[in-house]
Amino acid sequence: MPTLVVLLLLGVYGFLGIKFWNGFRRTNFTQNRIFLTLLWPVLLINGSYRKNFQKALKG
Repeated sequence: MPTLVVLLLLGVYGFLGIKFWNGFRRTNFTQNRIFLTLLWPVLLINGSYRKNFQKALKG
């Protein structure tokens, strides 16, 4: 059961990371695409990043 939860979390992490990567051009960011994509769960604490993350996912 714990491995299933870990696999599910990794799947969600990867899916949203890919969606953010593909929608990056819709954000206000111009640099650090890899950094911002890999650390998206931590950066969601920041309100400005959260808004840009939502813009990227809405594509």
